[in-house]
Amino acid sequence: MSGSKETLRFFLDEGVPDSVGKALAQAGHTVIYLRDAIATGSPDQLVCAVAEANEAILVAHDGDMRQLAKRHGVSAKRYKRLSLIKLSCRETQSAKRIEGALSLIEHEWHHSRGAKDRRIFIEIGKESISTKR
Repeated sequence: MSGSKETLRFFLDEGVPDSVGKALAQAGHTVIYLRDAIATGSPDQLVCAVAEANEAILVAHDGDMRQLAKRHGVSAKRYKRLSLIKLSCRETQSAKRIEGALSLIEHEWHHSRGAKDRRIFIEIGKESISTKR
């Protein structure tokens, strides 16, 4: 087994601070900013479809994104490969919270390897982190 870790791909929704992308990139991961891929203000369904098409984990602050994931991303077949990290903390704390959760995110992604529909769902709050498999 080689000592190198897997590089993850993240797609940052427009409400996610650039500091989150910088933290993920500094950890060696690939970051795609929404503004570089599609028009800002795009509907959530398009954001989800683009993240999934890029085989990237969607990172969002949008409260509606969690509901969309519950309806379509986690249990339904529409976005059967959509992974989501929902930031439920203050935007000013997002980068710090994602840095603190990065080993869990990497673990969950590694654990999902080989699954028929590889995806993760992690919610990062002010004082808690939850994951669903």
